[in-house]
Amino acid sequence: MNVYKEETIVSDVVESVGNGSLIQHGKHNDRVYLMKLDKRDAERMPQLLTALARNQGYTKVFCKVPKWAAPLFYANGFILEASIPNFYKEGEDVFFISKFLSADRLLHIETNKLHDLGRLLYHTEAKRQQLETPYNIRRLTVDDVDDIANIYDAIFDTYPFPIHDPEYLIECMQDDVHYFGAERNGKLVAVSSAEVDRKGGNAEMTDFATLKAHQGNRLATFLLQAMESEMRRQGIYSLYTIARLNSLPMNKTFLRANYQYAGTLIKNTNIAGSIESMNILYKHLR
Repeated sequence: MNVYKEETIVSDVVESVGNGSLIQHGKHNDRVYLMKLDKRDAERMPQLLTALARNQGYTKVFCKVPKWAAPLFYANGFILEASIPNFYKEGEDVFFISKFLSADRLLHIETNKLHDLGRLLYHTEAKRQQLETPYNIRRLTVDDVDDIANIYDAIFDTYPFPIHDPEYLIECMQDDVHYFGAERNGKLVAVSSAEVDRKGGNAEMTDFATLKAHQGNRLATFLLQAMESEMRRQGIYSLYTIARLNSLPMNKTFLRANYQYAGTLIKNTNIAGSIESMNILYKHLR
């Protein structure tokens, strides 16, 4: 049975608003996150989200919207933090735009890590990697949820979603999230997931975690390769990740796999115990 740290069970609320737009909000990440925008809500969504954030005392509004909607948000004080071309199935770009409601949210950013990222982007080249591993890489099922939750509980003090909860993981699997794992001697030691947006034709490559005793064996690379193969098989060709700025090795894993840097989300996500900046990286499989 999974044993939870007190802070890991705190998570923000995910709910529908308007005509089917989807948001996440709460004090855990101290923000409102517009995850999906329904076209019918576009005109009033910037004001609605800003009002919600101000009423709840949140310091950031973060939105993922198609390019055509961006001017509606810019007119309400939002700024562009990242963008991915040809993100949606019909070829539309996606914009990651934000509104900061407190100057403190923009202060004390990870300046040294941003300089490190610049050097990483300058020096890292994509490499065709045909590696062998003694680990067994496979797609996971509902039978694995307890082991998946235990790994996340061991690695992350906090996370923006309750991935430490087996019941939540089952719900995710039912909602087109595909989990992959690396096993050694029959024991699950690393995991990751691909969150598929079937309608939009894209997937987020996320939730990478490796037990400390097995770190340094490039398991994230093998998991990423397995997920890419599965996404290609399913006809999902637009892939992206939101990677911690403070985890340069993870960023390097994606850059070496030919992902492109799209921008940095400043002080965006509560992960590993504090609110951190996140990098957006993307790849088109065709």
